[in-house]
Amino acid sequence: MRQVLAVVAGAAALIAGSAVPAGARPAPGRGIAWRPCDRTLTARPPLGIGIRAAREDPGGKRAGRALQEECATVQVPLDHSRPDGRQITLAINRIRGTAPRNGEHRGVLLVNPGGPGGSGLELARHVAALLPPEVAARYDVIGFDPRGVGASRPALTCVDARRYFAAPRPDNVPRTAAEEDALVARAKRYAKACGERWGWFLPHLHTENAARDMEVIRAALGEEKISYLGYSYGTYLGAVYATLFPHRVHRLVLDSVVDPGRVWYDSNLDQNHGFDRRHRDFLAWVARYHAEYRLGRTEAAVSRAWYALRDRLRTRPAAGIIGPSELDDIYTAGAYSSRLWPALAGAFSWYVHRGETAGLVRLHRALGKEDEEEENSYAVYLGVECRDAPWPRDWARWHRDTVRSHEDAPFMAWPNTVYNAPCAFWPVPGRTPVRVGTDRLPPVLLIQSEGDPATPYPGALTVRRLFPTARLVVESGGGDHGVSLGGNPCVDDRLAAYLLDGRVPERRSTGHADAVCPAPPAPEPAAAEDGDRRP
Repeated sequence: MRQVLAVVAGAAALIAGSAVPAGARPAPGRGIAWRPCDRTLTARPPLGIGIRAAREDPGGKRAGRALQEECATVQVPLDHSRPDGRQITLAINRIRGTAPRNGEHRGVLLVNPGGPGGSGLELARHVAALLPPEVAARYDVIGFDPRGVGASRPALTCVDARRYFAAPRPDNVPRTAAEEDALVARAKRYAKACGERWGWFLPHLHTENAARDMEVIRAALGEEKISYLGYSYGTYLGAVYATLFPHRVHRLVLDSVVDPGRVWYDSNLDQNHGFDRRHRDFLAWVARYHAEYRLGRTEAAVSRAWYALRDRLRTRPAAGIIGPSELDDIYTAGAYSSRLWPALAGAFSWYVHRGETAGLVRLHRALGKEDEEEENSYAVYLGVECRDAPWPRDWARWHRDTVRSHEDAPFMAWPNTVYNAPCAFWPVPGRTPVRVGTDRLPPVLLIQSEGDPATPYPGALTVRRLFPTARLVVESGGGDHGVSLGGNPCVDDRLAAYLLDGRVPERRSTGHADAVCPAPPAPEPAAAEDGDRRP
């Protein structure tokens, strides 16, 4: 969801994607033509979209576990109101469970990493690798690239990524009316390019259709019911699917929960404050280790150093490519995952004290790729969110809300506005969102970090109320985005118990968490490569 849809994913290209071979269109009730994928995959800890970096397994039980992956395609209607009309193609994959197909097998577990615009193929590999073996054995983990994404066809791109996103980009925080006008003109050009290239597709690119695509996948798999694990935006997709098809849900896990009543303009305003708080957590952590980084003994002092760095990069981009907008990209990743804090702090310190750009450049390359894959993710992100719900069409409204937000949340307000600005000019209007909620579901498991900046905690409370069978597990004191399979044994035990036997905590009447897991400790500083942590 939002910024660093590509940023966090880029750092985690730990497992390269494999090509998806062409598959046959499944006739209704006749299943899917599975084919072997290119290789056998080996489990490695990921840092992906909507899922926090998994810490190394100290016992080595998961590392090196071989996974056999199969690939195929499924055709779905472009317009679900015309099921026999034009078809589009979704890429899917499967990592088969090894349990006998009797009472031990639990069926299929569809997964979605969020975005919108993230590849489910990648996440399926990670989930199958990181689930406890006794759980993974009982499910066929199914990944899919939603319509418009990745290996699905068509795959959206609207501009030449290397030209449009060439670094350094214009500063996302305008200082003059002319600078703001230039940013608005840039957003208009992007929206116009998408409309010219994809005018036939954009009206059908929205979450309700993605949920209906899932139902086609379920039928093609020959399953009466499916289980689902979704992160970030994937929780909204899962909530919409469960609302439309409650009788098709076996298990439903929503991790880092979107508030369905605030999609999407309001949710981005909420994010501004969440990301600013989480960035200040990072600055306070840097201050705690002043002896290592020498950037200030207080959060306020480190904040002054950070904003001074950002200001300097306006006129003197680091290595000629890292301006203030690239800096925002890099350090927003730290709001998603505290595991990045040592690397971020080290690059910050070395540049301030020595003028050394290598650390920033290395992070930029890992976290901020400007390639066709990331442009695809951004195009789908905008295509879905701009179409899902109405957005203000008067730029004066955007300007007023952003200026007001910037006063309290300067880290994110303008960058978030600029990222979403094409929705003010999108060639197709927003729809009326699906009214999420039903009491006809089996027990549902919600997982939420207390300080999550991207999907703030109140959203999980809202979904808990809308789904009366839901139980909420909160990571207390945590602030990362994407909790399960991220190295918290308490949370992962809750997930395993639910997927195995449907066990959930007792529902409390307080309207808050039904179970609490303490967050893992903040990271320790990492030694510099030369062994001297002091720059």
